[in-house]
Amino acid sequence: MENKRYTIDDCCLITLERFPSDRLGNLSVIESGRELPFDVRRMFFIYDVPGGESRGGHSHRAIREFIVAASGSFFITLDDGKRQRTVLLNRPDKGLLIEPDVWISLHDFSSGAIALVFTSDFYDPADHIKDYDEFLGSR
Repeated sequence: MENKRYTIDDCCLITLERFPSDRLGNLSVIESGRELPFDVRRMFFIYDVPGGESRGGHSHRAIREFIVAASGSFFITLDDGKRQRTVLLNRPDKGLLIEPDVWISLHDFSSGAIALVFTSDFYDPADHIKDYDEFLGSR
């Protein structure tokens, strides 16, 4: 990946194709290189978040993420050090592509909400910036 500095404008909602069936429900597909502009190296779930709590609170140096509300709803606040934008995720056929260099906070989880997260690489603590002042200094 090039040494580009990303902003909140580089993060975008991606609508997944939905294959509906009155009898069988809906199916949406996420495939590396098709719906996602990166190969998936890791996937995890965030669930049973207690009321009033938030998740995230970090930025990545290089890892890209794609987050879907598999169930319920929650908000994601994006922050590039200059501007903020908050996005509601509440449908399993829409997800948010999050680029590196953007601070994220997931909050206001509905009861039973499940966040499904796909990442472009394996977990690496050195890729995480968990201190907001350090994040601002790295911009």
